[in-house]
Amino acid sequence: MRSLATLAILLSGTALAAPAAASTLAADAQPERDYLPTDIVVTGERADGYDNEDGSTATKTPTPLIDVPQAVSFITEDQLEDQSIRQLNDALRYIPGVSMESGEGHRDEVFIRGQETTADFYIDGLRDDAQYYRSLYNIERVEVLKGANALIFGRGAGGGAINRVAKRADLSNAFVGGEASVDNFGAFALLADVNQPVTDDLALRLNATYEEFNNDRDFYDGRFIGISPTLTAALGPDTTLIASYTYDNDERVTDRGVPSLDGGPLTGYDSTFFGDRDFNYSEAEVHIGRVRLEHDFNGGLSANASLQFADYDKAYQNIVPGGTDGTTVSLGGYRDTTERTNWIGQANAIWEAESGDLESTFLFGVEASSQDTQNARQTVSFDTTNETALDDVIFVPAFSLNPTSRSRDSQLKTLSFYAQEQLQIGEYIELVGGLRWDRFDLETLDLIGGVAGDRVDEQFSPRAGLIVKPTPDLSIYASYAESFLPQAGDQFLVLSPDRSQFEPEKFTNYEIGAKWAPLDKVLVTAAIFRLERTNIRAVDPTDTTLTVLAGESRAEGFEIGAVGEVADFWKANLGYTYLDGELLNDNAFGTAGQRLQQLPEHSISAWNRFDLSEQLGFGLGVIHQSQQFASFSNDVVLPSYWRVDAAAYYTVSEKLSLQLNIENLLDEDYYPSAHGDNNIQPGDPFTARIGVRFEI
Repeated sequence: MRSLATLAILLSGTALAAPAAASTLAADAQPERDYLPTDIVVTGERADGYDNEDGSTATKTPTPLIDVPQAVSFITEDQLEDQSIRQLNDALRYIPGVSMESGEGHRDEVFIRGQETTADFYIDGLRDDAQYYRSLYNIERVEVLKGANALIFGRGAGGGAINRVAKRADLSNAFVGGEASVDNFGAFALLADVNQPVTDDLALRLNATYEEFNNDRDFYDGRFIGISPTLTAALGPDTTLIASYTYDNDERVTDRGVPSLDGGPLTGYDSTFFGDRDFNYSEAEVHIGRVRLEHDFNGGLSANASLQFADYDKAYQNIVPGGTDGTTVSLGGYRDTTERTNWIGQANAIWEAESGDLESTFLFGVEASSQDTQNARQTVSFDTTNETALDDVIFVPAFSLNPTSRSRDSQLKTLSFYAQEQLQIGEYIELVGGLRWDRFDLETLDLIGGVAGDRVDEQFSPRAGLIVKPTPDLSIYASYAESFLPQAGDQFLVLSPDRSQFEPEKFTNYEIGAKWAPLDKVLVTAAIFRLERTNIRAVDPTDTTLTVLAGESRAEGFEIGAVGEVADFWKANLGYTYLDGELLNDNAFGTAGQRLQQLPEHSISAWNRFDLSEQLGFGLGVIHQSQQFASFSNDVVLPSYWRVDAAAYYTVSEKLSLQLNIENLLDEDYYPSAHGDNNIQPGDPFTARIGVRFEI
């Protein structure tokens, strides 16, 4: 608490210093800022650079990012291209306050402000919650909205939500673009982006990619195929239809990393594959179709409606390391399959009105969804022993798959209503308040044991924020928000009888922050926060045979960042986060006083691009995370690390450019993520990728 109080004082000093700098201009002489739009309209044409003014994801209304009362981090398409990033998990490593779980080598999984999630992923604000790796070939921006977000996103999102803004067909421009790249391990990627207006009112766009994976890890390979056509149609002067379909197919070796030894990662075996080269395998086939209709009724009233269908077919199997004594290593294994179908419908009405010194933006929305999931698992049995000698190449003893040990079917139906008011009072005060009601009807069936679970939860989620704007390009805010997670967990695969009696877990986020646009295309942000998690299951202290909702945890910290075009020759995205968090009592996660898992105290990310001339540019990036515990046990420590990345750019012509990206320039050994104490992922060594980008 003492450290958090100190940080609060520092933030207050920053907030007080900012208006002093801005006050050198009279109010009537304030320059127009990119962060101060009167309206946000997404046209499909991307904005160049690292800056972003659009805060509409956080409010579902046309709101400038500077007027959003919560911390939001983002990475634009330009930055993704400059860093040669094609996978979501690689992009998130450059978001401070986010630490990566290794996801068992087959899915995106993250910690945001100390809260773990496999499901708080969205595309254009609609839930995309299956467990798989997400590619960015059809994405123009990645956003991380910090803190509890139930009002906008619904269940989960306790630590935050990750939203991908998809590319749209552009009615005004025709272009053909492409990219090809290869690295020193033989991994390569091919990408295409074609946009064609068919008429003045109709445009089509196609994004596609083919990628093959490889790295320093023994026997690792894989490939990814993605294709995403989109359509934009102006059905009238005030009506727009956007439709898209995405097909992704990911096949790769399931790599579970290395075990731990003596309280840290096993060293000296960073390339050793602790699995079976013929058995460890994962495949995900994903179909996502979306239709969105937008209409302006004039007079300040607008509406939009979206329908999304998603079908996920996922299978993975692996031999995994269970632990080592330095001489032998124990192994386990299983095969897991999941089939999921999601239907999501969402509609929003937005009314903007003005009267005297009052400006109101009122949102009313409804969302309904249906989710059907089938999940099964087979475990592995070893014929003689599950132990083998620790060596550079692991010999896996003979094994076989057992009959299906777990088979379950779940049906989830949800219904949500939400309302939000953004009220601007004069020039200096804005209020944000809203409430969401959710109904969750979950039915699960254990197909082997015949045990059924059924529970209906109805929850209210409030949000409140106060924004003070001493000048148009400075906002100081305070906010309060709640979110919740039903006891079935974020994947809703099974609801056991002992969990069906319990109310959902609750997340409460308190935040104070500031946002300042000192330059046309630069936004500086800072925030201090506390995130409390309650209703965690715990043993009843008066009767150890009973379970009660008495568990609690707390995460708190401070973050500061700056992003945008600092000068004509310099673009940057810089951030630092301080985090502290612990279990407040004995509960389902561990014992009182244990630090939250994979919660580095300090994390830094910094990416810069410097253009020395119209033809030549360089990039330099740094990632740092201090040491962190691999799990709630606090028995295994992932050491602190620094990673330096670099890039060079050469523009041959307006239509052709060359690019060199180097990851881990100093070839440091580091361990950025884990899944428990004995599945620890080594970081990639020095990796060089050369690419060519063209436009016709």
